[in-house]
Amino acid sequence: MSFADRISFGEADGTPSRKRRLLGISVGLVYLVFPITEIVMGVVTGTRAIWAGVVLLAFVASFLSTVLSAKSFLERGPWTYPLLGVTTVLGVVGALVFGGSWLSLPVYTVVLYGFTLPAAWALWAILANLVVVIGAGIINGNDLGGILVLALQVVTLGVLFISVRNSRALTVKLRVAQDEVARLAATEERLRISRDLHDLLGHSLSLIVLKSELAGRLAEQSPQVRKEIEDIESVARKALVEVREAVTGWRQRSLPEEIDSARAVLRAAGVREQVRISGTPLPAPLDGLFGWAVREGTTNVVRHARATSCEIKVTFDGGHATLEIMDNGSGGGAYELGSGLRGLGERVADAGGTVAAGPEAGGGHRLRVRVPARVEACA
Repeated sequence: MSFADRISFGEADGTPSRKRRLLGISVGLVYLVFPITEIVMGVVTGTRAIWAGVVLLAFVASFLSTVLSAKSFLERGPWTYPLLGVTTVLGVVGALVFGGSWLSLPVYTVVLYGFTLPAAWALWAILANLVVVIGAGIINGNDLGGILVLALQVVTLGVLFISVRNSRALTVKLRVAQDEVARLAATEERLRISRDLHDLLGHSLSLIVLKSELAGRLAEQSPQVRKEIEDIESVARKALVEVREAVTGWRQRSLPEEIDSARAVLRAAGVREQVRISGTPLPAPLDGLFGWAVREGTTNVVRHARATSCEIKVTFDGGHATLEIMDNGSGGGAYELGSGLRGLGERVADAGGTVAAGPEAGGGHRLRVRVPARVEACA
């Protein structure tokens, strides 16, 4: 699983599994003992009692199915909204037809609204259920005190579960942000080590090579000494190449890795992301170059754009590779190339490509990188 996928709300992120969620929310069903008692004790009799039992069983089944249909408290399934509609209708019918303790059915539905609907929708749904409870109680001639208690429960439980859902959403986003901060810190430390390694060993090994060459010229009269010096030079050159390859490997990340990281960063920042990739896989040098560009481009979006959506588009037709990062942000004004974009421009120019960055006429900003597919030019 990629890092970006961790932002989906699941048990691994601290959200209860379906079993735990079902167990916790089902505890409240104990209050349905009052409608059941009315049926068993004969308060509701005859055909009316049969229909009351059918409605109650259907309501409980629909209620539990709605809970199970959601992947978590924060992520709905494809059947969640249809089942929520069925549960709402059954609750309203039970309250209007039977009254009394059946007025508690809409109270249960507001719990579902709290953790399945967006906050604004949930508030409107809670208000509608409040009207149903009060209206059904008055129509059936129920005690005013009982009606007010149930009405208060509708409001308090609805608001409570909206708060619970919002708290869980913030917790998950915070966890994802913390993971990303830790990953970025590890990346920065790796880059620091690679720079230090290159500076220290690279300089020392280069000096050994130069000294070996000089000693070889001075020892031309001694074949044995010259041979040993040539061996030292060969080993030093090989070590220098290996150090540079290792440092290059540490510094570069592939395009898929950078796209996964970009997804996570954008989502954690509240920016909707869309990634489109078309064409054959990029050659390795282009892959590393575009990975660098994705990192720089998404960093600018998060830091400066004040955007709500971002699209990353990569196309490769065998002749040219193109990367476009487009956002709908309003921040930053006219584009001014910072050190990051200037560095990217230099890398792309070395590869024979071009970089264009700036605001769009219709709003937002666009970063466009176009590079010819000449692997040797990018190496």
